[in-house]
Amino acid sequence: MLLAGCTGEETGSVESETSLETGEGSFVGPIPQPGAEASPPPRKVEVIHFHGTHQCYSCVTVGQYAEETINTYFSKEVSEGKLSFAHINAELPENREKAAQYGATGSSLWIGVYADNGFQKEENVMVWYKISDKEEYMKYLKEVLEEKLRGA
Repeated sequence: MLLAGCTGEETGSVESETSLETGEGSFVGPIPQPGAEASPPPRKVEVIHFHGTHQCYSCVTVGQYAEETINTYFSKEVSEGKLSFAHINAELPENREKAAQYGATGSSLWIGVYADNGFQKEENVMVWYKISDKEEYMKYLKEVLEEKLRGA
């Protein structure tokens, strides 16, 4: 079971707000089988920081570091349309459809992969454990996104 997100109240300190039992997040979609052929690169990778109207320090930080990672390391992929990033307030009516597509129920960082074999989504919960070290957060997310962009 995974619990992540805010209580809706802003705070000034970093606190653990996520319970992790499954490793690197939940995965929705086909599970790669050992020995399976590598997938071709996806058409597009979408990174979304879902949040509520009121965000705590940790929720803001998860989104800011993700945006900075993409702007720092993936400007070419963004300009080519291969990678996108958005902050989306899931509480607003106009964003409900996108939140439902991902299954976002609170503050979270999701990665969606649009490939020839369909759409796969993954909530990345490890970022919550890395917000106290910006460099480590950015290194980790960079590696995750490089894998996604290769089709791994």
